[in-house]
Amino acid sequence: MTLLKDDSGREGADGGGGTPGADDAYVPSERRLGRERHKRARARRATAIAALSTLLTAVVLYVVVVNAPGWPRTKETFFDAHYAREALPKVLEGLWLNVRLLLVCGVLVLVLGMLIAIARTLPGPVFFPLRALAAAYTDFFRGLPLIINLMIVIFGVPALRLQGVTVDPVLLGGTALTLTYSAYVAEVFRAGIESVHPSQRAAARSLGLTNRQALRYVVLPQAVRRQVPPLLNDLVSLQKDTGLVSIGGAIDAVRAADIIVQRSMNYTSYIVAGLVFVALTIPMTRFTDWVTARMDRQRAQGGAI
Repeated sequence: MTLLKDDSGREGADGGGGTPGADDAYVPSERRLGRERHKRARARRATAIAALSTLLTAVVLYVVVVNAPGWPRTKETFFDAHYAREALPKVLEGLWLNVRLLLVCGVLVLVLGMLIAIARTLPGPVFFPLRALAAAYTDFFRGLPLIINLMIVIFGVPALRLQGVTVDPVLLGGTALTLTYSAYVAEVFRAGIESVHPSQRAAARSLGLTNRQALRYVVLPQAVRRQVPPLLNDLVSLQKDTGLVSIGGAIDAVRAADIIVQRSMNYTSYIVAGLVFVALTIPMTRFTDWVTARMDRQRAQGGAI
């Protein structure tokens, strides 16, 4: 039988299978308790310093802005409570269009981006034309500014007068958003697919899976898990850019604010629309940060990613 000492200096018997009693309960040593108290004190001190510095920064910014020569006119033009109360219900009503565009275009972007990424990673010379077309698509729409793409689709497609083709600015704007963002998402998916080690595909083939089965059941699940944070970032950007469909006349949150501005010549409604978009974006951003931190912890611990 061996005698052991814990951090508190208390001896215990390392016997052969006896049931530990109440006296064998772990008691942290004074050194450990002191370290924990020191850590808590440092955390409280850091929190107090951060709060104080934030308060001082806010006070300085407030004093600088309020004492600016043009602040009275700026306050009247951009921060009028009357126009804010008038704009908020109409902006929220238009925001529902932005949310619907986000949901529909988000699904289409993920599906189309995945197909383009798969096309770009197909092996073999027989698939070269498909790889070339997919590469040309991503290069073109990633290089084309989104605002120009929206103008071409929203105003150019109706000018063609094609039979059976819609002229609805909401549908055309959603199409332009899907074309642009699917190019970005395709590159995210492609990076995830290429990050999977070739041995994974080889192991799947050795087990009798076909190339398509290996891609579906082995490669894609790993690729998607690894690329969740950048995919969520692209969806956050898409949520903000849905407001650009207003250039075609669609009554979304931005267009609703613009109508009030043109009637009143007061820009408070723009501030209201901007704050509404920020309030919608922050939860998605924080969720993205949480997913990223969680995956980093799993990677550091050697868990599945």
